[in-house]
Amino acid sequence: MNCVDCADIGPIEDEGELKLRPCADPLAAAIRNAGYEVYKARETCLIPYHHKEELLELIEWLEAEEATPQSLSLCIAGRGARAALDRWLTLDQLKVRFSNESLISIIRGHDFCSHMQPIVNFSEEIVGFEFLLRPLPQGHYFQPYELFEIARRTGFHSFLDRAARISAIETSTRLLPKGIKRFINFLPSSIYNPKYCLTHTFEAIRRLDQNPEDYVFEVVETEKISDIPHLRAIFAEYRQQGMRVALDDVGAGYSTLELMSSLQPDYVKIDRKLISFCDQDENKQRVLSEIVSRAGDFGARLLAEGIERREEFLVCRDLGMDLGQGYLFGKPEDKPPGHFGFTAAI
Repeated sequence: MNCVDCADIGPIEDEGELKLRPCADPLAAAIRNAGYEVYKARETCLIPYHHKEELLELIEWLEAEEATPQSLSLCIAGRGARAALDRWLTLDQLKVRFSNESLISIIRGHDFCSHMQPIVNFSEEIVGFEFLLRPLPQGHYFQPYELFEIARRTGFHSFLDRAARISAIETSTRLLPKGIKRFINFLPSSIYNPKYCLTHTFEAIRRLDQNPEDYVFEVVETEKISDIPHLRAIFAEYRQQGMRVALDDVGAGYSTLELMSSLQPDYVKIDRKLISFCDQDENKQRVLSEIVSRAGDFGARLLAEGIERREEFLVCRDLGMDLGQGYLFGKPEDKPPGHFGFTAAI
């Protein structure tokens, strides 16, 4: 199943047509007066273009034209095979796409891979991995946050978020035995209808004969979440499929503590800023103790992120946390560490 937000992103072809809506008569007349050929069908205008430079000039003209409505949506259709679904964008989204073609090409082509960072218990045994988006070994370099930001600004974030989840699932299948937890990030804003938008994720796990209980899907940008009922519905869908859910960056602000108590995730990942040098900061230790206490009320497992020093590890252990993650145990790598005790062939 596909909706337009998750459908493949076609290239901008050298020749095609630009569709506009709503396109009232004054805008259609202004387009003709500017020397462009235009065909009008109800509230939509179709403007042929013959090369990309002409298309870019047309978009810049529309931006400057007084008759262009603020609500204008645009769709580029090439002369080649037509997409099954039209992808409508704003003027700003198209401008960002034109000015970031190399990053858009990476998103379109799935030119990325998943690295994994160890998650340990407090006996320092590896019990899971977090999967993180990274450039291909011989591919174009990018910063993951930059790729997601461009995806957001062009309306492609649902496509990228889904592709990143599938990449993590496929990588985990290839490199990890069953029974090892796999923490995979997701953006709530990329999932409009949980029952529909998560279908591809669930199908990938079934197709690859994986155990749903091995997967933990974690919310990123926890402090920016405003639609709590929507996130609760996403959590319910994951859990109905036998998977676990996690909140990331808890403790970044008081609101995240309230969110944690309201949503009651299976895993609580504590913000690295709280962990850093917590052995030297009694205030941080008080906040961490409160998180441990409140998470204990609903039985969540606590994971301390960003542990880089043995002293931090010991404080987290003594406060009653369950799991740790950070450079002290390993950086994100393209395969599990050799001392883990199994090979990629398993």
